[in-house]
Amino acid sequence: MNQIPDFSETELWVIRSAVNQRYGRHVELQMADTELRLEPSVTELITCPAVFWAERGANFVVCKIGEGRYRSQFFYSIREQYGTGRETYDDLAECVTILLQVQSDHERDKGLQAGDHPADSG
Repeated sequence: MNQIPDFSETELWVIRSAVNQRYGRHVELQMADTELRLEPSVTELITCPAVFWAERGANFVVCKIGEGRYRSQFFYSIREQYGTGRETYDDLAECVTILLQVQSDHERDKGLQAGDHPADSG
């Protein structure tokens, strides 16, 4: 099985640029690995490189699921996880931009202020 390559410096620059532009300042990105099911019909989990950051009460993750293929989501807690409505992207800039926009829309729709996050419902 082919191992998924880590994010390149160019890919990290794309993510960093979009995130820093969104918040108007430097936001710390963290590298991680995550296990994902890449095909719905296959139960095997594949280790994928990921970039993680947290900002304004939300946590974000962009996963590299293959050469030039990405997934993303944001979450507040284990119970509150959100995607963009699209399973995969082949354009990293589009993936990150849409992720940031969907979270911004969610924040606005919920009337959240900077630093607030939705309470867990139980």
